[in-house]
Parts: sequence; structure tokens; C-alpha cells
Amino acid sequence: MFNMTKRVLLFVLVNFLIILMLSFVLRILGVDSYLYEYGINYESLLIFCAVFGFGGALISLALSRVMAKWMMGVRVINPERPGTSMERDLLQLVYRLAQKARLSVMPEVGIYDSPEVNAFATGPTKSKALVAVSAGLLQQMDSNSVEGVLAHEISHVSNGDMVTMTLVQGVVNTFVMFFARVAAWTVAQAMRSRDDDEGPSFMVQYLLVFVFEIFFGLLGMIAVAFFSRWREFRADSGGARLAGKEKMIGALQSLKQTTEMIDTQHAPSLAAFKINNKRAGLWALFASHPDLDTRIAALRKMA
Repeated sequence: MFNMTKRVLLFVLVNFLIILMLSFVLRILGVDSYLYEYGINYESLLIFCAVFGFGGALISLALSRVMAKWMMGVRVINPERPGTSMERDLLQLVYRLAQKARLSVMPEVGIYDSPEVNAFATGPTKSKALVAVSAGLLQQMDSNSVEGVLAHEISHVSNGDMVTMTLVQGVVNTFVMFFARVAAWTVAQAMRSRDDDEGPSFMVQYLLVFVFEIFFGLLGMIAVAFFSRWREFRADSGGARLAGKEKMIGALQSLKQTTEMIDTQHAPSLAAFKINNKRAGLWALFASHPDLDTRIAALRKMA
């Protein structure tokens, strides 16, 4: 419970500092407000939204490796002195795959305590990447399946997916904020009576922005999730080339057997890294990963 509270407080503190810093940047740029007596200054509004939309995403990317270590409790293996034979074998496997993927700098390799079968790759650049696996994955998967999972994660690093997804998220954030404020101002103007020069109160306009951000944010999530699923198919294909198609298929089949396992201690943190999240119906539009059966079928079609 203490660890969970510490993670939540850390998350809130980091986000508060990000907002504070971005507000300072806007002050330097002279974009304190985008609303004037005659209406919206669209140029100022776009700058305002871009600073927060891209700024938050890029800062999160820059801190991603550090935050993953703090929030997930990732223990990075010392390349010079691996603690156990399992750590040494894991390190050598990741390095071999990284060299095969032609990465010029080897990623950090870490393990975190969780019964879930899971793994993730993160980091601001290819040369500052972290590949982490759960203890549950190492305990429950055979060596071939572990290699398939790691090949998938190394493929993410090699493809530069962390940076690409950050840029996509930045674009979506920017336009969600932009259109939400334009729509809120338009509705507020329509609500203004002829005898009311001031129009709706600040709280009403703020509420309108909030409602429209939820609406456009949901649409943006669908777009980001679609691109993320495409990225997963590409990482599967890259993983098959690095480790072999059968090992990649075997890894996904092993994941199917562990989809019911949930780590309550790390559940909020794991949401961003979840390998096997399965959604049905409309919820599938918001899934960051394709269904495992669909991924396996796509791999079987590879030449």
C-alpha cells in the first residue's frame, strides 16, 4: 500500500512540475491568453495547445526510462557483474538480439517483481533504451518464448517506436486541446443573450472545455490506439526476423495462457506496458495491442 501511494504521489508531483514548466515557457513566448474581446486568436491558441500537447508528451518521453524504474521498481542488471546466471543469460540474450537489430548502443536490461507475464521497452532514444521483463515471465516461459518476447521489444527499440508514438500523441494532444477550446467558445457565444455582453461565466466556459476535451480526447485515443496496434504488428514482424517466426508465435501462444493473471500491486503502472490486453466490441477500438489470435494469424502469413 505504501509503495502504491508513493507511486501515485510521484506521478502527481511530476505532472505538476511539467505543467508549471510549460506555463513558464508560454509566459516567455508571450502566449498568456488566446481569448480577446473580438474572439479567439487562433495563432496564440495553436501555440498554447502545441506547447502543452507536445511539451507534456516529450517531457514524459525524456523521463520514461527513469519513471519506469521508479514506478515499476525495475532492477537494472549490471553488465559487468550480473548477480545470477539467469541475469547473465538474460543480458546476453538481449545483447545478441540488439546486435542483430544493428543497435549501436546496447539497451539497459532490467527485471521487476511481478507475477504477470509481461515485458516492455521504453526510453527517449534508441541509444538510451530500457528493456525490462517481469519475474513472472522468466519463471513461466521457456527459453524460446522468452527470446520471442525480447525480440519483439528490441524491435520496438530498433523501429524507434517510443519516439514515433510520442510524436503521434503530441499531435493528438494538440488538436484535442485546440478543437475543444474552439468548440467551447462557439457554444459559449451561442449561449450569450443580446443583453448580456459578458456571456457565460468562467466556470461554465471551463466546464464546456472539459466536456469537449473528453469528447475529442476519446476520438484521439481511438486514433492513437489504431497506430499503436499497427506498431505492434510491425514489432511482431521484426521480432520474427530477429528470433525466428516459430519462436515469436510460441511467445504469443504462451501469453494466451496467462491472460487471466493480474498483478494488483503494479496494475496502474502496467496499463501502459500491457502485452496481452484483450478488448471486445467497441472497446477494441481503444486497445493498444491487437488480439493475440490476430497477431498469431498475421505471423503465420509471413513468408
